Amino acid sequence: MVRSSDRGVTFNSMTRAATRVTLSEIADVAHEHGVPLFVDNTFATPALCRPFEHGADLVWESTTKWIHGSGTTVGGVLLDSGEFPWSEYPEKYPEIGGPNPAFGGVNFAERFGERAFVLAARHRAARVLGDGQTPFDAWATLEGLKTLGLRMERHCENALAVAEFLADHPEVAWVTYPGLPDHETHERATEYLDDFGGMVAFGLEDGYEAGKRLCEAVELATFLANIGDARTLLIHPASTTHAQLSEAEQRASGVFPDLLRLSVGIEDVEDVIADLDRGIERATAPAGEGGGA
Repeated sequence: MVRSSDRGVTFNSMTRAATRVTLSEIADVAHEHGVPLFVDNTFATPALCRPFEHGADLVWESTTKWIHGSGTTVGGVLLDSGEFPWSEYPEKYPEIGGPNPAFGGVNFAERFGERAFVLAARHRAARVLGDGQTPFDAWATLEGLKTLGLRMERHCENALAVAEFLADHPEVAWVTYPGLPDHETHERATEYLDDFGGMVAFGLEDGYEAGKRLCEAVELATFLANIGDARTLLIHPASTTHAQLSEAEQRASGVFPDLLRLSVGIEDVEDVIADLDRGIERATAPAGEGGGA
């Protein structure tokens, strides 16, 4: 629900835990209420999804993830479609659609037209915060961008194979990946995505403790909180990134006790599957047989 006090609608083209996909319907609702749709497209990347084609006004891409591909720089890209009519809402967006007191009364929408939001954001960040990548990090990011298309093809191919393996594994309770035909958003995902991405979420039958053990049991996959690396990365959010929250707070944020988040890399997929298979065997073995206590 969009309230009259809201200044925008934010949305992930593919959410972290459940990898659900929608766009056009949310854009329509946002525009009916006179607010822009701001899409975080990090998980899909521009190689798989182009939100402007589906009504988004602003797009954020974290270049730290798949765009760079090696997890060694920190950065992001802010994009503006130039379609949102900021000047029609000067009271709601005074820094863009009205006289901006921080810049001598300049009306960014009048002076810069479709570039208004991007230039307002750039000037505010540069003057107030001094933000900016180092030249080397920017260069490294651009170098990674050159192979994004090829890498995403491999990420997607591997992720589907891994998801199919997990779906058939007797120790796996559930798997979420929009590339699986029985996933609830599979049909919708085909409307927005060129492929289904490199993220797989799943849970083990033995739950929380087994999930923790699996992260320690894998050898090829790296136990790490990042995503979008060329390497396969695995983490158990409930005991790591969200450990400071209560179980109720975790569930409210989409993190369930057994959730495992797998960012599938571009290694030989048979090696990735073999590593997961061995890891699951160790993580679920009875005490005294290489499993948990």
